[in-house]
Amino acid sequence: MACILVIYLCLYVTGVLNYTLSLPLPHLLHSNNDSVGAGKHNRHHYGSCTAPDAQHPGGHQQLPNRAQSPSNSNTFNELCPYTETDPLLPNVHMPGSKVNEVMEKDPEDCSAQDGVREMPSESVRSMVLQILVPFLLAGLGTVSAGMLLDIVQHWEVFQRVTEIFILVPALLGLKGNLEMTLASRLSTAVNVGEMETAREKWSLIIGNLALKQMQATVLGLLAALAAVFLGWVLEGYMLLNHAALLCSASVTTAFLASLLQGIIMVGVIIGSKRIGINPDNVATPIAASFGDLITLAILACLSQGLYECIELYPYVSYLVCLFFLGLTPLWVVVSSRNPASRILLYTGWEPIITAMVISSIGGLILDTTVSDPNMVGMIVYTPVMNGIGGNLAAIQSSRIATDLYHHCPPRQVPEDRRSCYNPCRTFCGSGANHRSSQVLLLLVVPGHLIFLYTIHLMKGSTSPTPVFITFFLAVALLQVFTLLCIADWMIPCLWRMGKDPDSYSIPYLTALADLLGTALLVLAFFMLWLVGEQVPTGD
Repeated sequence: MACILVIYLCLYVTGVLNYTLSLPLPHLLHSNNDSVGAGKHNRHHYGSCTAPDAQHPGGHQQLPNRAQSPSNSNTFNELCPYTETDPLLPNVHMPGSKVNEVMEKDPEDCSAQDGVREMPSESVRSMVLQILVPFLLAGLGTVSAGMLLDIVQHWEVFQRVTEIFILVPALLGLKGNLEMTLASRLSTAVNVGEMETAREKWSLIIGNLALKQMQATVLGLLAALAAVFLGWVLEGYMLLNHAALLCSASVTTAFLASLLQGIIMVGVIIGSKRIGINPDNVATPIAASFGDLITLAILACLSQGLYECIELYPYVSYLVCLFFLGLTPLWVVVSSRNPASRILLYTGWEPIITAMVISSIGGLILDTTVSDPNMVGMIVYTPVMNGIGGNLAAIQSSRIATDLYHHCPPRQVPEDRRSCYNPCRTFCGSGANHRSSQVLLLLVVPGHLIFLYTIHLMKGSTSPTPVFITFFLAVALLQVFTLLCIADWMIPCLWRMGKDPDSYSIPYLTALADLLGTALLVLAFFMLWLVGEQVPTGD
């Protein structure tokens, strides 16, 4: 409850500061009084239903008016089969938009200039203000998670069942696979007018939450199986009771953490809409603010409790795991009632499973280095490095995805995104996405300095030396720079391929943040060891 109150207080403060400083609010919520009747939205779909006609390259089929009533919309979705190339949220261009006028003339013409004319203005100060508060809140959450991980690594279950360290990045990565993806999808839904009526809103929310619980259960089981396999490869053996403990703890942690964070996330997005804050700026970092801490706390407590039951009640782990797996059909039924979430029941597994595997590789690196005397103290910084990089990349991903939904028809990207990629395209320019990438990269150094000294104050360690700070900030900048470049390249590519960027990009980006962050942090500590530099450790 305290976490929820802090989040809403931050949202309120941000909204008040926006108003008092006379900053232009990013009112991306396009209202339309004609909520019932013809012509509410001019929708452009793609995939098996509305892909460009093979006989007319570049053309889009005209769809029947879906806005006559909610029942008509549902009927259309039921009649129209979805494939993996369909987006979770159909692309929407608002009435009277420049893009609609351009598409009536030439659907292939989707230029950056057209998008800039239509996109509501957002000043740099407003952007920084809206991003800064959730960013700092998320950073403090990752600092707390790092402190907690530094404590629980000495618990008996972590010492005896070391494969739990392989689970840690994969389960913490669920916020990228599920929570941040949910935040990005719902933020896009708000910004393109998909949550204007109560029926649309709650149908989308309930369907997505049920889908997320089902995905969390399956991913928790897969993450545990991956940890069991990697642990068996490293050690050459695996006790059956330890494997059952890993599966039970992973599935239960994924389920409970996903449920709690999902409810908080829905409240944040609805609150952002009411206050007038762009949810793209605040939803994804807040999704990660307490996500690491909540997930790690549940994992540590459950693992220790189940470990204490192994000797006398070994069947407890099996029963707990089977109970949560048995709820999966319920979530499938509930999520299938919403046409949008029904799509990902069958086609949304590729990004989240791939991301889970990538995060598990990062966990393997962590597991092999946690006992290395040259890497002492690294574990407390790992959630901070991984979490901050993933948060910043997720903000940029959500903003680019919303921009594409606003301005480009499916499978078409702005003209400046059609050439070969180079990093200058990401950071050099005056467009909204250029400014946001510049702001996000500039936040790395002051943000990490704050978090480093917060760890120093909370841990009671020696003060970080200039050499340590230099190496740490260097790898942090390299990580975020790489992630922002990947996001700027990946999301238009996903859009061109007909894949929903909200569902595909964030899992990949946060998983890469885990892998890059852990690997670069190991490199930094190795370099510090080579130069004989003292790493800050607790008393």
